[in-house]
Amino acid sequence: MTTGADTTAPETAARELLPTATPARTRAAVGELLRPHRALAWAGFGVLVVATSVGLLTQPLLGHIINLVTDKSPAGALTLPVVLLVCVAAAQGIATALGMSLVSRLGETVLAELRERFVERALLLPLDRLEKAGSGDLTARVTRDVSRVADAVRSALPELARSGLSIVLTLGALAILDWRFLLAALLAVPVQAHTAHWYVTHATPLYAKERVATGVQQQQLLDTIGGAGTVRAYRLETAHTERVTERSRAAVDLTLRGVRLVLRFYSRLHLAEYTGLAAVLVVGFLLVRDGSTSIGTATAAALYFHSLFGPVNTALVLLDDAQSATAALARLVGVVDEPAPETRAEEMSRSVPTVTLTGVGHAYRPGRPVLHDVDLVLRPKEKVALVGASGAGKTTLAKLIVGIHRPTGGRIDIGGAEPSESGRTVALVTQEVHVFAGPLADDLRLARPDATDQELREALDRVGALGWVDALPEGLGTVVGDGGHRLTSDRAQQLALARLVLADPPVAVLDEATAEAGSSGAQLLEQAAERALDGRTALVVAHRLSQAAAADRVVVMENGRVAESGTHDELRAAGGPYAALWQAWSENRSTEP
Repeated sequence: MTTGADTTAPETAARELLPTATPARTRAAVGELLRPHRALAWAGFGVLVVATSVGLLTQPLLGHIINLVTDKSPAGALTLPVVLLVCVAAAQGIATALGMSLVSRLGETVLAELRERFVERALLLPLDRLEKAGSGDLTARVTRDVSRVADAVRSALPELARSGLSIVLTLGALAILDWRFLLAALLAVPVQAHTAHWYVTHATPLYAKERVATGVQQQQLLDTIGGAGTVRAYRLETAHTERVTERSRAAVDLTLRGVRLVLRFYSRLHLAEYTGLAAVLVVGFLLVRDGSTSIGTATAAALYFHSLFGPVNTALVLLDDAQSATAALARLVGVVDEPAPETRAEEMSRSVPTVTLTGVGHAYRPGRPVLHDVDLVLRPKEKVALVGASGAGKTTLAKLIVGIHRPTGGRIDIGGAEPSESGRTVALVTQEVHVFAGPLADDLRLARPDATDQELREALDRVGALGWVDALPEGLGTVVGDGGHRLTSDRAQQLALARLVLADPPVAVLDEATAEAGSSGAQLLEQAAERALDGRTALVVAHRLSQAAAADRVVVMENGRVAESGTHDELRAAGGPYAALWQAWSENRSTEP
């Protein structure tokens, strides 16, 4: 009989995706991020106003040159306007570069703060909330959505700011030349406004759907690849391939709809350009014929409107990036706005609490409970071993105590608070240990950022890992994880136990944390776990019954219920389920080579 991990995992069901912020809330969040950097914002946009204003001198100078030519002025008269054109170009280039640099710095600063808030809040989200959403949703937000917003900040934001200023100031320059030129140019505005409104109306929901479809696609890929062994074992390759294909096709269809939308958007913009330029040329012709203006002024007006092609098209085309980035930004703000669980960690950390489970039940799906009316008390500094056959509910019970899931019935009390309110009071160590890429010291400091090297060494020594750490090429500075020194499973587990020592929670849950050690390293790792748990209230989901024998008390689970509870000797003498497990485990050990 095996005492392995639970098989009572939740079945695949509809995901409860993390929230997406409303447009109003997204705008408010951007305002909150910009508010501390108003000086930088004003400086950047102010310099861009100067650059654009200087550039608007180009058209009048060209018109003046045309007037000189039509009036048959001497060649020397062209020298000054040509020199001024060169100066205008140089001044505009310098000011534009400076202004774009300031706006880019503003965007990158705000983006960095948004990332920090997103990561901080994502790490504080209740684990059951993340499990319901699925890793694909959060991964898509961390990768694609952040990248989409970053691209917009680095390219779209500076260009959009410059284009907007160019449009406003150029229209003002047309009015200065002659108000009738401005009216003619404004004939293009209704077409452009209608095009922009049409595009935004259709693009906003489309891009929001695309982001969701991408998250669903990524979740399906993660589920299929992560469970590849199970998929192959049960010959589910065809079904999973069909699901991946279906999710991918949905994402591709939405992307193609976006491409078709953009193409129609461009065609409408060309109509607006033709309408406006034709109107300006007709007005110029009429004014020159009546003697109301010169050929040079009419030329300047036409050049002004032609110069609007670039900024207007850029601004409207950037709506594509803006809509996509806005949809991504709303998904990031949705996570940032998620309420963090209230904790009473400071109050509870003064003493080691009692953990009390009263009538606890849990069902991953309605009507299919995996735990039934569990009553259990873990007294302060007591180490309790949880044993039972696979599927008995051990891992589920451990996750409820940690707060990964919430019980569907009953109550869990940890020193007067629910698990979701307990903050850093409870820590979990599982058999699946992740070694983060980077120096080993940084990996350990994830548990306590302010820990000194001496404190790191003391934690490693407590779990018996200091010897092999000192033997590494650079000791605590050795790069581990992907691309670095690869740690064996038992050493990775010792690293996790050292993190537990550094975090120093009053309650610890070990979910088969020594299962990956193998027979040779089992005893060493169990001793490390013993030292790491010393002085804490502890629940150990035992993979080896030698851990149960060393515990203060043993709780046996059967079919989601507590079958019996007592000391190792008491339960062996009782001749119940634990005695049967112990006998089977002992016989299995005796037959091992």
